[in-house]
Amino acid sequence: MSSTEALHLKLDNDEPDPTEDIHDPVQGAALHRTDDLSRDGESFDDVPAEKRTIGFYSAIFLIFNRVIGTGIFATPSSILLTSGSVGLAMFMWVIGATIATAGLLVYIEYGTGLPRSGGELTYLSYVFTRPKYLVIAAYAAYATSMPWPAGNSTVFGEYILLAAGVEVTRWNQRGIGIACVTFAFVIHSSFLKWGLRLQNILGVFKLAILLLIAFSGFGALAGHIDLPEDQKPHNFHHAFEGTSSNANAFVTGLYNVIWSFIGYSNVNYALSEVRNPVRTIKRAGPIAMASVTVVYILVNVAYFAAVPKADILTSGRTIAALYFRNMFGPRAEKALSAFVALSALGNVLSVLFSQGRINQELGRIGVLPYSRFWASNKPFNAPAAGLFLQWLVCVIVIIAPPPGDVFNFVLNLVSYPLAIINAAISAGLLFLYTPLATRVGYDWSPPFRASWPVVLFFFLSNVFLAVAPLVPPAPGLSPYVHLPYWLHVVVSLGVFAVGGVYWIFWAKVFPRLGGYRLERHLEIQDDGVSRSVFKKVHVRH
Repeated sequence: MSSTEALHLKLDNDEPDPTEDIHDPVQGAALHRTDDLSRDGESFDDVPAEKRTIGFYSAIFLIFNRVIGTGIFATPSSILLTSGSVGLAMFMWVIGATIATAGLLVYIEYGTGLPRSGGELTYLSYVFTRPKYLVIAAYAAYATSMPWPAGNSTVFGEYILLAAGVEVTRWNQRGIGIACVTFAFVIHSSFLKWGLRLQNILGVFKLAILLLIAFSGFGALAGHIDLPEDQKPHNFHHAFEGTSSNANAFVTGLYNVIWSFIGYSNVNYALSEVRNPVRTIKRAGPIAMASVTVVYILVNVAYFAAVPKADILTSGRTIAALYFRNMFGPRAEKALSAFVALSALGNVLSVLFSQGRINQELGRIGVLPYSRFWASNKPFNAPAAGLFLQWLVCVIVIIAPPPGDVFNFVLNLVSYPLAIINAAISAGLLFLYTPLATRVGYDWSPPFRASWPVVLFFFLSNVFLAVAPLVPPAPGLSPYVHLPYWLHVVVSLGVFAVGGVYWIFWAKVFPRLGGYRLERHLEIQDDGVSRSVFKKVHVRH
């Protein structure tokens, strides 16, 4: 038996094996040795070439569609409210872009060092190996229970109805939202290539609309606005006038800006399906993030050039609706509803695509019950089972909560745990940079390095994101009307705790009571993709 086979088939005993690799290559799904990783880093995973269907441009739009959903059409209003001035609001967007770029570089380093699907699951399990499988169980509880596409699915329903001139009610909005996420599920589970093509088309359309706003903003700066002369905005004349001195308000605004950039890691979840994954992620990631940053800044400049500050602060409309009305007339507002709906659809397609693959990876490493089912690519060469689990959670969340606080709570619950996860993976990367990591058995030599100042900056940024929601919000800026502002933080931590309880019974209590130990074996599925299988082996006393 070769050394590679011996490592793949080693037992997961509680007692340490003197020959064991300390970072458990089976658990981490990430052997970083010359016999498993080609010199150029492109052959790390054992996925057949025909399964790699994501090319360079699809990778760009996976990121672009995930980052840009509906927020850019609305959030600048709330960010201006918290900052108090146009100048500080623009500066917040620059800070957000800087943090997102640091995060992108962290994920590129991980993606080039461990070029396979799974994203944070792969990186956490590679670094955090003790207690064995605990981090996998905690992440599994988070990944399988969070309805990422639910928010933009209901936004799609709302704006489709507005575009059609139909009154928005609780149930017609939710019904169309369910149809939206169902459409995404069907196309990604049955027509993989067409799903990617549709994502790309919507990404191009979304980019075109945002560029229309951005470049028409130059006309607004020149005074070509459909408003009387005495009502035209002059927001840049005294850009920092009215700047808020409330620290809590600043924290709230910056928090919203940073979350507007989330999604730069989207390709990492499906790297096993990317052609030339190392080269692709190193090129596609920076291009996508640079495009998002430029578009965000130009669109904000356009908004402030065409919409008076007082209107932004007092109107209940989104800032994009005000912009279209002032630049193109009242009829353009209805067209905007269709644009926002299509932007939301692109985001739903992108998010469901990635989250379904995370569920599949959880099946492949054997942490989920009936893991063979969740790991499968049958019947249409797509992770239909993983996509179905994400679809089911989304439908439940769309239907179950009443309007108001509960739905806002669910949206916050989806996003908050990612700050904790990003803080953990950046802390893990800082550890891999230290001599101690080499001494205990890690061999971390990826073809791309983010550098420790960048990783430290990203770590501190996510600590901020994890702590900021615990700070009492400024008056009028609470995320809820009736619920405590910190509730989604406590429940998020509870989700991770549920994963810990699952780990205690699955990996400790049941094996002891049943007189067996868990062994993991690497198997090759019918489609040529590897998966780890837990087997119960009875222990002789």
